[in-house]
Amino acid sequence: MKLAVHSSIDQIDPQQWNALVGHAHPFMRHEFLAALEHTRCVGEARGWQPCPITLSDADGLAAAAAVFLKNNSFGEFVFDFAWAEAYARHGLEYYPKLTLAVPFTPATGPRLLVRAGLDRRTLAAQLLEALRELAHERACSSAHALFLNDPDREACVRSGWLLRRDCQFHWSNRGYQSFEQYLATFTAEKRKKARRERRRVAEAAIRFRTYLGSELDPALLDRVHAFHRETFLRHGHEPYLTREFFAEIVRTLGDALMVKIALHAGRPVAAAVFFWSAETLWGRYWGSEGAYHSLHFETCYHQGIEFCIERGIPRFEPGTQGEHKISRGFEPSLTWSAHHIVDPRFRAAIGEFLEHEADWVETYAGEVRQHVPYRKAPP
Repeated sequence: MKLAVHSSIDQIDPQQWNALVGHAHPFMRHEFLAALEHTRCVGEARGWQPCPITLSDADGLAAAAAVFLKNNSFGEFVFDFAWAEAYARHGLEYYPKLTLAVPFTPATGPRLLVRAGLDRRTLAAQLLEALRELAHERACSSAHALFLNDPDREACVRSGWLLRRDCQFHWSNRGYQSFEQYLATFTAEKRKKARRERRRVAEAAIRFRTYLGSELDPALLDRVHAFHRETFLRHGHEPYLTREFFAEIVRTLGDALMVKIALHAGRPVAAAVFFWSAETLWGRYWGSEGAYHSLHFETCYHQGIEFCIERGIPRFEPGTQGEHKISRGFEPSLTWSAHHIVDPRFRAAIGEFLEHEADWVETYAGEVRQHVPYRKAPP
């Protein structure tokens, strides 16, 4: 196998990269990662310097990993700021570090990409070893693999990485034929509240329209981006993703992007941005121009659930945080990351911290599960 560390995803053949990914995870596709680079959402100035790793054989690309050299911890959604502070208290540098992840995207998926038909276990281990060697070469404190699927989590465990867990809230489609059939699984009280919430939006004369990426013209895309940018600005931040990024994604990934537009008197007043595949709907960004009662819940959650039911999509991941999602039918779901800490002293301390944190996360998820709105909690 020939190992290579690249400075851009553009140095890797798109067809060979996508052959490792498939269509179930649009965030890992070459088009998505390339759009981040082309529109300067990532780069050294943004603290996300691309350095993807590849393994090649006589037939081409055999394995790959989307790796970034980081000089901050923003846009990761697995929070290690306290670790950086601990390093600083001891007069040590936490940055740079290496991160194996999709920037700004807290969505579980494959991180160690291996060509079908090859020995996945061996090649995944080789990718992780290459990541450790790169951390040493670049004088990094650590390497981190974020939002891992089960096979990659198991590969990290075999390689001795520290595991970390967190809790998101996901929705599962149990073969519902309509939203009303779905609501019928709620307790009477919770069902009444959900209907009242939806009715308030309808009584405000707000209607919804679904746009796939290929249906978004430049003017509407301007409006969608403006909505989501205003939401970030209200919290004192510029959005991670630029208007140019969305323009490129519409062109290259097309209908993997989906937008729900809320219309009042035919005029857009809010929008929620999603990505989707046949297996999963991911809620990503939202924004509105005014304070409409329950509009956020309707646009981001109820409309997403309806889309899943209409398309037969089994899973809806609406993003991070938000216990308010529970009453709308979302259930606690563990997410996983893995961490290679170079300094053995900090590795021991962080490992002990993660053990205590794991107990808290498991307890929290169990307690939250008692409050799902279903008549009988799903298994």
